Amino acid sequence: MKLPVYLYGHPVLRKQAATVTPDREGLSELLKNMFETMYASEGVGLAAPQVGLSERIVVIDADPVGENFPECAGRKLVLINPEIEVLDGERVTRGEGCLSLPGLSENVTRTEHIRLRWQDENFQPHEEEISGFLARIVQHECDHLEGKVYIDHISPIRKQLIKRKLANIVEGKIRVDYPVRFAPRARR
Repeated sequence: MKLPVYLYGHPVLRKQAATVTPDREGLSELLKNMFETMYASEGVGLAAPQVGLSERIVVIDADPVGENFPECAGRKLVLINPEIEVLDGERVTRGEGCLSLPGLSENVTRTEHIRLRWQDENFQPHEEEISGFLARIVQHECDHLEGKVYIDHISPIRKQLIKRKLANIVEGKIRVDYPVRFAPRARR
């Protein structure tokens, strides 16, 4: 089932997500629905807050960008309670977009090399060093679990320049090709 994507301005996107425990009911169904929602929205990652749940859950399928970023080829992940450790290394600026901020794309500087610790859908622990564009996707999605969105990483001047576009999202004055949930006060 496709779930609505919660758009910028909705309070759930600014909450720090709660830890998920093995007794969480309906997890496999939620993961299936999150992947379906992500694919229908043509995204490569989706965090639970983006579907209205303040829980530390992320789904990623980076394979669609694998031709341009080989580290993404064949990478499909379920991240439960992920933790990122930034490793020494280069910081790179690239354009990012987000299903919760439709119609926008901004340059964001992120670390190219991270260590990721997480549990899979069976709560088995994993740890891996990740680099390149895959590290960017993971950092972007994990930001959602901390109540952040990618525009929190851009300069105040740049934020000022996109202020009207952000207001249009908050006010519901946009059209999107996937199911969405606007901020509570939004007009449609």
